[in-house]
Amino acid sequence: MQNLSSDLQQRALGIKLLILDVDGVLTDGRIFIRDNGEEIKSFHTLDGHGLKMLQASGVQTAIITGRDAPSVAIRVKQLGINYYFKGIHDKRAAYAQLREQAGVEEHECAFVGDDVVDLPV
Repeated sequence: MQNLSSDLQQRALGIKLLILDVDGVLTDGRIFIRDNGEEIKSFHTLDGHGLKMLQASGVQTAIITGRDAPSVAIRVKQLGINYYFKGIHDKRAAYAQLREQAGVEEHECAFVGDDVVDLPV
């Protein structure tokens, strides 16, 4: 954190909940579809390791995603993600519900998304 401004460092230290989208954030954005309709996603192990380290520091983790893929549910369980919102079309509403469940204020949250539907959060 040496290259960050002191204001940004202070804000980062106050984060209690990291919220992530899935496709394009935890994956490379590609979805492979088998002939039987099964979706296959590719997750990076380094993301998983980083999330485990973050959780060990006391930061809660959550996913809000518009899709409902079984592979994501498996990855969520593997990573010990605290909160999982799937098949969400109104991410802002899910975000408000999540904050209430997690007991955190907006300034204590960080969100990573990669698409227009993520902007309201």
